[in-house]
Amino acid sequence: MSPVRTGLCSRTQVLDAAVDPLTALGPGGFAWFAGGFGLATAGVAARVEAGEAERVLAEIAGDDPLGLPGTGPLVVGALGFDGDRRLIVPARIVGRTEEGLGWITEIGPADDGAEGWPAAGLPTPARSDRGAWTAAVAEALARIGDGRLAKVVLAREVTVDLDRPLDVATLVDRLRHQQPSCFTYAAGAYVGASPELLARRRGRQVVSRPMAGTVSQGGSPGEDHRLVTAMAASAKEQAEHRLVVECVRATLAGLCEDLEARRQPEVVRLSTVAHLATTVAGRLRRPSASALQVAALLHPTPAVAGVPERAALAAIAELEDFDRGLYAGPVGWVDARGDGDWAVALRSATLDGTRARLVAGAGIVAGSDPDAEWDETEAKLAAVRTALAG
Repeated sequence: MSPVRTGLCSRTQVLDAAVDPLTALGPGGFAWFAGGFGLATAGVAARVEAGEAERVLAEIAGDDPLGLPGTGPLVVGALGFDGDRRLIVPARIVGRTEEGLGWITEIGPADDGAEGWPAAGLPTPARSDRGAWTAAVAEALARIGDGRLAKVVLAREVTVDLDRPLDVATLVDRLRHQQPSCFTYAAGAYVGASPELLARRRGRQVVSRPMAGTVSQGGSPGEDHRLVTAMAASAKEQAEHRLVVECVRATLAGLCEDLEARRQPEVVRLSTVAHLATTVAGRLRRPSASALQVAALLHPTPAVAGVPERAALAAIAELEDFDRGLYAGPVGWVDARGDGDWAVALRSATLDGTRARLVAGAGIVAGSDPDAEWDETEAKLAAVRTALAG
């Protein structure tokens, strides 16, 4: 690919009135909401490879009177599970801080009308074949049994037929209200609400919050409590969780001079599932890796691939009968200071007229049961199905 043109200029201004960034989302744009923070984009100033993001941002001239995480020029997007998707520098970014301060950043020269991620038609609707799922899990367990794998994450896709076309902004709005503790995002027609933080950087501080270990929720309070208690005490769930945390710690240890992780995982309750999660935090060495660079090094964690990684990826390619696309890859943003947020692209839907493609996965380890893992994927799909239905 030829080098991205330089000569881009950026201007950031504070907005006088309170703003909902979602109203500024352009066709094929990017959106990100986490707590009170939010941003949405329109148009394209440049398209970049992940490896050149920091250079391109550093070469954009201009002023940013706020100097806050997310203000000024950004590189945004979703890299995909295979990690080779291109990102964009948006032409226009409208944002809001946690405290409600609004801003707008404009970057040019740019094609204000260009779509960041033009709509792409979905393939032929997939059959949700339980027999194929059971066979895939059985083969994964056989490889675990003979020592080729310790864990592999298998996913399945489902196509949902909608009563009428659903626009991206409407689905983003539903998800950010229905899943307020998640990172709600959109990259073109790909929309989701992920609970899993892959990498956050603020200055030299970096945080990752891997999740593994899942149980269904949404029954009675008493039943939910019983299921969560059983998950927290389960040797299988704890072992699956440790595999992920150890991998994240090992990767961040190579970047940080100080690193801490909680001894015991916490339980994160969502609308349809609960997860085990462990916060891993550190202080980056100088010169510090950007949020995007950290995310790229962490991906794919055992939470979406497996252990050992190479054997798990080979098993996924062989046992899954579809292309994951953007599912389970890094999604997020990085600014010119290197600060940013990147989540694992989960709980998502790709919109295409009156159809939506959903994907959910489950971690297969020794002791996994195909029916229980199927039920886990159903529970994960339920949150997005609810949002699609309104």
